[in-house]
Amino acid sequence: MLYFIPAWYLKNEWKEDEQIWYSRRMKTETDDTVKQIQLFHRNAICDHKILLLSYAPNLRHFLHRQSAFRVPYWSVFDAIQEVRRKKQTMLSFHNLKWPKNIEFLYTPFSIIALLNHERYAKIEFGEYGNPIQIDLYRNGQISRKNIYDDRGFVSCTSVYENGNKAYDQYLTEKGVWKLCHFADGHVVVNPRSSQYLISTPKGEGQFSFLKGTYRSMEEVIEEVFTTALQTTQDADIFCVAAHGQHLPLLDRALAGRKTVFSFFEHRLSLDSHREAAEILSRGRYIVTDSEENLEFLSKQRELERVVKVNIPPYDARADRGISQQLNVQKILLPLDHLRMETLEAAVKNMAGYLEKNKDARVHLFTRNAALGQEDVVLNRVSAILERNGYPSQWARKKNKNTAEAVLDEEDQIPILFVVEQCVGELEVNKCMREQRVLVDLADRPDLFLQICCVSMGIPQILKSTTEYMKPGKNGRINSDFSRLGEDLAYYLESLNNWNQAVIHSYELGKSHTTQYLIEQWKAVIVNIENSTSAAVRDEGF
Repeated sequence: MLYFIPAWYLKNEWKEDEQIWYSRRMKTETDDTVKQIQLFHRNAICDHKILLLSYAPNLRHFLHRQSAFRVPYWSVFDAIQEVRRKKQTMLSFHNLKWPKNIEFLYTPFSIIALLNHERYAKIEFGEYGNPIQIDLYRNGQISRKNIYDDRGFVSCTSVYENGNKAYDQYLTEKGVWKLCHFADGHVVVNPRSSQYLISTPKGEGQFSFLKGTYRSMEEVIEEVFTTALQTTQDADIFCVAAHGQHLPLLDRALAGRKTVFSFFEHRLSLDSHREAAEILSRGRYIVTDSEENLEFLSKQRELERVVKVNIPPYDARADRGISQQLNVQKILLPLDHLRMETLEAAVKNMAGYLEKNKDARVHLFTRNAALGQEDVVLNRVSAILERNGYPSQWARKKNKNTAEAVLDEEDQIPILFVVEQCVGELEVNKCMREQRVLVDLADRPDLFLQICCVSMGIPQILKSTTEYMKPGKNGRINSDFSRLGEDLAYYLESLNNWNQAVIHSYELGKSHTTQYLIEQWKAVIVNIENSTSAAVRDEGF
């Protein structure tokens, strides 16, 4: 059995990151564990299961969004709260017990409950229209917050004093409190309900908490998780998302077990968590998401003896873009990891090229979904344009209130720099399908954008060679930004050059297909099962 232990946390809390439906999603939900689960589940590589350490009352909705709804899972909080329900249940707020004479005020976002013309409660809904949270008020201040499980019951209630949270109570399906988590961090177990539920080969088993009071929620989770591990086999493999939130806990709980650590993008900084390198050194394997991360980890002295391999979480699929069907040539410039001096040089040289190519437009790509981020980016680029003698109005929002069509064409200043705020994987894919060329000048190019380029046949202009860009084939190297206009012209003004990049992209994609990823993972599993610690043979990778 292969167990996946994900890092699906709200910042550094043992909680999910489920959002109210109208809240702007600030980061993508898709990570390495999601992609690994999809790969194993769709291709039946081996028996697998999710082990979830976070409190996730809306886990079923999350798995549905990630096309992993039928993947088996075990949740530590389900064990603590003795939850036996598996299926989602429709829950209407009308079926809850409300005071007599309650009135409901329907707003475009949430529902306000009024009692004697004063706010009594606010009902919030998830993306699927199910109530996920009800805030209760007293004398104008929040007094309680009820969190609803998507299986149809109150899962947690937070009690407030003078507007500040005092404690969280985690409840059973029948409303009996199990744990009381206080604001200072300590946890108290209900002495009248001091058991948790673990499924064993002989059936369900109830185990008593070892203590009545714990210093932290992590201590509670570790105890329950360690008990659950007793039902696993010595031959089982644990694929752990490398994340500072749970690494110390899992280092203790999984001591001596067959462990694979998955190192993904910028999730874990070894500079900030030096103890993390020591923990990773005790794993059988470290799987990285890119050659850059593999090279970085290979230089870490603590990790010299650990087998490391690069298995990208994303596969390449032939999916022709639509840039040829557009009247403009879109150039994608990712911003999130660019240094200010690099951005200055890139905008300056791109502006020079845009003067010559009237069909080209620069699309400024960011995953930062904060409100006002578009204005921040446009103001920054506008200032760069002005400093270098170009019209600052090239970077501005389109004025929807002005009928530009009625203006004299000579008086119009075109918009040449556009912001693309993309968070989710679907948004990024939609954006990429329209791009003619990618210009990623960061020290470490965006991995997912590179995979999209290979899949869609989009040429790449980067600072250095990567496994997804071979100079002279599907891209060009640009470390001298003064040549940026020349590199853009190479692809945008010659259909032959662009077509050659498309062909080479598709050829490169053949070595990064789903089958390639499956073979990579099978080699890792076989080597671990055989307890080999030798370096991976060339034919395996």
